[in-house]
Amino acid sequence: MMVQATNLGYPRIGAKRELKRALEQFWAGKLDEQGLREQAAALRREHWQLQQRLGLDQIPANDFSLYDHVLDMALVVGAVPRRYRRAGDNGALALDLSTYFAMARGVEAGPAGEAVPPMEMTKWFDTNYHYIVPEFEEDLSFRLTSTKPLDEFNEARSLGIHTRPVLLGPVSFLLLGKTHREDLSPLGLLEQLLPVYEELLQRLAAAGADWVQLDEPCLVLDLEPAALPAIEQSYIRLSQAAPSLRLLLATYFGDLGPALSTVLHLPVAAVHLDLVRAPQQLERALAEAPSSLMLSLGIVDGRNVWRTDFEQALALIERAVERLGSERILLAPSCSLLHVPVDLELESELDAELKQWLAFANQKLQEIVLLTRAANEGRQAIAHELERNRQAVERRRTSPRIHNEEIDQRVRQVRTQHARRQSPYAVRRQRQRAQLQLPLLPTTTIGSFPQTDEVRAARAAFKNGRLDAAGYEAFIRGEIERTIRFQEEIGLDVLVHGEFERSDMVEYFAEQLDGFLFTRNGWVQSYGSRCVRPPVIYGDVQRRGPMTVRWSAFAQSLTTRPVKGMLTGPVTMMQWSFVRDDQPRAETCYQLALALHDEVQDLEAAGIRVIQIDEPALREGLPLRRSEWASYLDWAVDCFRLVSASVRDETQIHTHMCYAEFGDIIEAIAAMDADVLSIEASRSRLELLNAFVRYRYPNEIGPGVYDVHSPHVPSVSEYEQRLLRILEVLPAEQVWVNPDCGLKTRRWEEVRPALTNLVQAVRAVRTRLASGQAEVQSGPAR
Repeated sequence: MMVQATNLGYPRIGAKRELKRALEQFWAGKLDEQGLREQAAALRREHWQLQQRLGLDQIPANDFSLYDHVLDMALVVGAVPRRYRRAGDNGALALDLSTYFAMARGVEAGPAGEAVPPMEMTKWFDTNYHYIVPEFEEDLSFRLTSTKPLDEFNEARSLGIHTRPVLLGPVSFLLLGKTHREDLSPLGLLEQLLPVYEELLQRLAAAGADWVQLDEPCLVLDLEPAALPAIEQSYIRLSQAAPSLRLLLATYFGDLGPALSTVLHLPVAAVHLDLVRAPQQLERALAEAPSSLMLSLGIVDGRNVWRTDFEQALALIERAVERLGSERILLAPSCSLLHVPVDLELESELDAELKQWLAFANQKLQEIVLLTRAANEGRQAIAHELERNRQAVERRRTSPRIHNEEIDQRVRQVRTQHARRQSPYAVRRQRQRAQLQLPLLPTTTIGSFPQTDEVRAARAAFKNGRLDAAGYEAFIRGEIERTIRFQEEIGLDVLVHGEFERSDMVEYFAEQLDGFLFTRNGWVQSYGSRCVRPPVIYGDVQRRGPMTVRWSAFAQSLTTRPVKGMLTGPVTMMQWSFVRDDQPRAETCYQLALALHDEVQDLEAAGIRVIQIDEPALREGLPLRRSEWASYLDWAVDCFRLVSASVRDETQIHTHMCYAEFGDIIEAIAAMDADVLSIEASRSRLELLNAFVRYRYPNEIGPGVYDVHSPHVPSVSEYEQRLLRILEVLPAEQVWVNPDCGLKTRRWEEVRPALTNLVQAVRAVRTRLASGQAEVQSGPAR
């Protein structure tokens, strides 16, 4: 037996976003359930056959999902919250696509006829992928309610392809979920959950599976004391449930640290290690691995788009083969390829020099196959490819297109200083109130308004040359003016221009900065049908000129109400791009901060009195190990303050964050010293607000009251109830009212009533506050 080439997971969306289009047609009623299932099956077939042609020895199955793999696992084990449950004809739990998408997106009318909100969504570790958070209720009874993993294994087998089913492991599944009882830990449910996994493994073995991959990414986190005993208990039982199955326990995104010894001695056939993020763990693993254990080496980066340095990878592979023998080695990406685009060959317009530095999912699988061949047959077997790789790596390292000494000097200068606002918040607050003259509970939105078919068509026509610059500018001006008038009409207090000129909150800025490159088909899944096309930071970053001033100033000229200037912050710009891997991330972030600092100066000079610097990815970028947090937060917060600190006291700085747990970094958020912070709150049922209450967050805060990722339009009454709950814990003088996030993915038919109802609800609450009604409290005193 020789070294085997494997994969942990393939992108689901399709090279041309076929899944996105099928889902959106299904939700719009233009495609029936059978049509959706057929298109999904066609994508799976294409992906399996492609991996088979490339020469992989083990091909994953059940890595495909119509929305989210964590949500899939919740349905497999019957973890369906009661608000989505309905009984079938035999009294059993009835699960179908309507239940599945209700959990993901919410519905206007649930089983009891009432509007049902979606489940909470948050970031998958430190990636920009969002997963649906499992909910574990008191009356939950785990049972096998979906056979999706078995069905897709059989589906591949019918095509003549033998696959390795992928399951989210039981411990990570529980740790990624939540209960609503303080006395009930998710891990306390393990004993109830394991029989479902045992049954599923037995059924997979009976169907002919010989390997099953169990993903336990939580093992790279700082674990609670009960976690490692839970891992041991789980894998002892699972290994006995179906003795003919070989279990691959997959970890990724970091170093196993203190968990490594435990994991290496579990009764599993193989353990996967991320050697891109944590190459240092290989030596310890080689020293401690028992003779029966295979190691899967994650030597190709599943998180980034850079070509693999074959010399570095082969050094790790050859060391492992020398110690363990070729029959005990699997080669794989560091993690699932879910996080990278599908195929570099589709990028026919990329700069030729830059293109040779890149690899997307298909190219990464080709790299794995080549490295496997070199491990089995010797380096001479891939001598030509090895030399081409060496030359590409060297050209990238020495290219003058990467380095700019002027930028390096400027970064070195600012890193010796600590940016701060001119005056403390209490002073700024009074000056801003005098300047802006806003009412109690000021209302605003997060920034974007619906990106309609007409907006996208106009942008595409302009880029393709079918619409000239004058025509495009006239179109954008019209959209901005209509949006300003709408906001004035319904009574919002602080307006936005709508961002119709922006295809994406990162791409728009990146297109105006040196050091970025762009793809046409480099799409990756963010959640559900939502796909993003991250730009690639390949070199030093520098602003070429003002980026947002013209449209912000135009919007402000249309109204006497303040209009926010809208920027994407430096951490989010970096985190939502494919970032260069040849220098520390902090260095790249400071370069971005300097570019945005210059933009803020120009906005203020143009008369913009409110500037929002979005940092939704601040929490996402946090290292997975707590011991590394302080260093990251020091430079991340410093970069935000570098962007915002030099404005006058009267200029109000906003920031926005969403879909993450903020409690652990609340002090760092406060240290950013934004005058107003807006956060996602409605989807988590205002639970995220608790951290800001416990900490007694000092500045103003806008807890989101409208979940923009659901088609549900809240009523005036719903808004009032949410706002009254907020005012139970925060003083009204501190509170802003806004949606959870931008509105670009919603339709005007939803946005108009949603925002109209929001403003009406705020007016009603203002009236109640003014009348001093007893049931409305203005939060605790500050």
